[in-house]
Amino acid sequence: MKQVKNIILTALIISVLNACNTKTETKNTIEEKEPTSIIFMIGDGMGVPQVSTAYYFGQQEPNFSQFKQIGFHQTSDKTHRITDSAAGATAFAIGEKTYKRAIGVNADTLAKESILKKLQKKGYSTGLVSLTSITHATPAAFYAHVPDRDLHEDIALQLMDADIDFLAGGGKKFFNKRTDNKDLFKELQNKGYHLDTTNLSEPQQNQKSAFILAEEGLPSKIEGRKDYLSEATLKAITHLGATKKPFFLMVEGSYIDWGGHAKNDEMVITEVQDFDKTLGVVMQYVKENPNTLLVVTADHETGGVSIGKFYETDTATGENKEVPTKAKVYFNTDQHSGELIPVFAMGQGAEHFQGIYQNNAIFHKMLKVASLDKQ
Repeated sequence: MKQVKNIILTALIISVLNACNTKTETKNTIEEKEPTSIIFMIGDGMGVPQVSTAYYFGQQEPNFSQFKQIGFHQTSDKTHRITDSAAGATAFAIGEKTYKRAIGVNADTLAKESILKKLQKKGYSTGLVSLTSITHATPAAFYAHVPDRDLHEDIALQLMDADIDFLAGGGKKFFNKRTDNKDLFKELQNKGYHLDTTNLSEPQQNQKSAFILAEEGLPSKIEGRKDYLSEATLKAITHLGATKKPFFLMVEGSYIDWGGHAKNDEMVITEVQDFDKTLGVVMQYVKENPNTLLVVTADHETGGVSIGKFYETDTATGENKEVPTKAKVYFNTDQHSGELIPVFAMGQGAEHFQGIYQNNAIFHKMLKVASLDKQ
């Protein structure tokens, strides 16, 4: 009997030791987890109606359909119920609501460290891709700190010290036709950048890249822009991914917003389709690299857009008649609206983006996935 008890006791001790070893191994696995890369896509001015245009006017199933984790955020800033791109992007970038037109500063105009800078300090590579000037409100919020969004020359000057690995957008005149006569293109080259002001050339490995390709913004799709957004985004993720370091990349589809301001339905539709195409490129990367988080949202909605019935005038009677097989984009305003904005997430940590929350919460959610924020 005593021998049996000893055998049982020995078995229990071995079991406990194995359990402890398993916990230690699990803890080590968690501690040694590879950092998560983050791709943050902003469809400027893109609310639910704009996303809906991809379903009503596209020729194939939109890439948006692949998302399983979806939430909404509320966009009001510190001073206005209806925000602008500067305050909206700043909320994403610094995690605080601020005043309208602010870039990278809080409501007291104090510069706050952006998510891009926080991740840089943790060893991340970084990149920004935009259709408009790289000094425009949305991209600027991730590296600059100025009291007003129109201070483009000051913003460009701050880009010199931002140490961003991949840049693509417009805004040449803020670099080489400045009122202070500084040549910031030469300064970028002196800092070791591969600079191209004419084409999306092949980035050089182990070298930062800057593609500044228009005086201000690039053309819209209806003005003849080709596949710049998807091509620049692919070059960015390929270049950043090749460093073998985690990376943070912000991609802006800028002209969905401009189409809303212009009340131009064709512009809205084609820009959303282009954004969705770019989304497909990024989704493929996320599927092949599962330790990547993709977050897609907008800073606000533009145009008060709705999709309704399509009418044609009957030439015989002069009456308007509904065409059942068609739909039409309608605009309620040429300004921003206050509707809730969808948030789509895929990949590592996507579950954190379900629900309804404030826009600045997205900053904290992304950092939580990167294990830099305990909120």
